[in-house]
Amino acid sequence: MKRVGSVIGIAPGAREEYERIHAAVWPEILAQISKSHIQNYSIYRHGDLLFSYFEYVGNDYEGDMKAMGDDPKTQEWWSLTIPMQAPMEDRAEGEWWKTLPEVFHTD
Repeated sequence: MKRVGSVIGIAPGAREEYERIHAAVWPEILAQISKSHIQNYSIYRHGDLLFSYFEYVGNDYEGDMKAMGDDPKTQEWWSLTIPMQAPMEDRAEGEWWKTLPEVFHTD
């Protein structure tokens, strides 16, 4: 299993709308998340900073992330969420959410 933590900002004035749409994520998005071998997915907010955590349980992370990105319903969902997000300036090239290094974990 691969654990993934990442951060992104919320665009000014978008906090309420971001939380509203995430209170009722479309069933097709939830199905694609599962199909992409992602489980235990959470997003937390601290002020205007979002932190996400998920566990990837598949065998081809890059392929599954590409399949998710190629999914038309996911693209439609992202067309709503991306304008509400403010990426970190120090994210790696090609990243939208900045991936964080794991510092500690215990089961």
